[in-house]
Amino acid sequence: MYNQGAVEGAANIELGSRVFVYEVVGLRQNEETDQTNYPIRKSGSVFIRVPYNRMNQEMRRITRLGGKIVSIQSVSTLEQLNGKASGESAENKEESLVASETAANSEDNGKATPVNANSEVKGFAKPPAEDQLKKKDKKGNTMTQAKAKKGADVPVNIYRPNAPFVGKCISNEPLVKEDGIGIVQHLKFDLSGGDLKYVEGQSIGIIPPGVDKNGKPEKLRLYSIASTRHGDDVDDKTVSLCVRQLEYKHPETGETVYGVCSTHLTQLEVGAEVKITGPVGKEMLLPEDPEAKVIMMATGTGIAPMRAYLWRMFKDAERAANPEYQYKGFSWLIFGVPTTPNILYKEELEEMQEKYPENFRLTCAISREQKNPQGGRMYIQDRVAEHADELWKLIKEEKTHTYICGLRGMEGGIDEALSAAAAKEGVVWSDYQKELKKAHRWHVETY
Repeated sequence: MYNQGAVEGAANIELGSRVFVYEVVGLRQNEETDQTNYPIRKSGSVFIRVPYNRMNQEMRRITRLGGKIVSIQSVSTLEQLNGKASGESAENKEESLVASETAANSEDNGKATPVNANSEVKGFAKPPAEDQLKKKDKKGNTMTQAKAKKGADVPVNIYRPNAPFVGKCISNEPLVKEDGIGIVQHLKFDLSGGDLKYVEGQSIGIIPPGVDKNGKPEKLRLYSIASTRHGDDVDDKTVSLCVRQLEYKHPETGETVYGVCSTHLTQLEVGAEVKITGPVGKEMLLPEDPEAKVIMMATGTGIAPMRAYLWRMFKDAERAANPEYQYKGFSWLIFGVPTTPNILYKEELEEMQEKYPENFRLTCAISREQKNPQGGRMYIQDRVAEHADELWKLIKEEKTHTYICGLRGMEGGIDEALSAAAAKEGVVWSDYQKELKKAHRWHVETY
């Protein structure tokens, strides 16, 4: 899956991936604050870790609760995740920023919008004034600002754009059956001879050959990994991607334009070399609890990380390779596609459902073949609305994690359906969803 939103809130300014520590006094100990799991409490002070893009929101919340911020200190993401500083050079720092922008040409609209490392990310609040900070963080950026799960050993940025790993294409197989729409390929790359390791839910960067329209080397594009950490062959030597060839009409000339990197990959010959960076991403990681309940909502190539999850849960060879993780929970995939031939990995999904009927449920929304209750096309949000009460019941359970991956437009319909279900119990969905995000139980990667 080409991933424009692979790392939610990926920063293109120096402060973008920072985490700040607020020292707060005077918070009222009411029901709301009592239920909040603050990391540290000392002598009446509360120390709250806040990602950059939530700073203003957190300030307002603290003010509403009668608190006073007595100091703000910055902590680099690497200090937060690894407990040690990062000593990147300015060159590597800029490359991390470039890597995290995903080359920004959506699979559906094809608009290439390279990120300027000095520009401000839309939707981010302005950074705090320097005099608000006790100490300005000069540490290097990483390619993600998502908080890692406690105790998780998650590899990040083993290979960077200035020194990518050169792998080889082992296989390049079509995923769309006859009479389906578009070209989608499953690619497997050989990683032997390198140190690239990854976990389910991460992405890798691909640097296509050649130069862009300005004569500069092509920038990398991020793609969600479609295989488990052990690879399709369960030998720790491969990584797989699910890639759709981007095709769109030029808005001025009307000519057909094909995506640079997606075309390169979908037409890649077996044995050809490919430049790989990463891995990146900690937003879409699976919970370690083998009894967790997992809701997955995907459109098109958004199935990539879901396939990795499902292989880890249900593939026999994977289960044998992971004696410490024997999945016993319940997972539900709601998959949106245009036609039946576009149900990617259809045989794999049906095999898992047949073998583990109590643990895996597959629901498809086939837009050009099925009708919603209003007589229109059946989209993924219509399926969510159809099962909203059941999904809401699952979401309320503490062991449930929800993953959304695919086209950004799907989110609004999903929220609308779940809002109606939550409202039946007097719950405001938007507020409840924020709590899910704080608890790292709501994971979104859309483009």
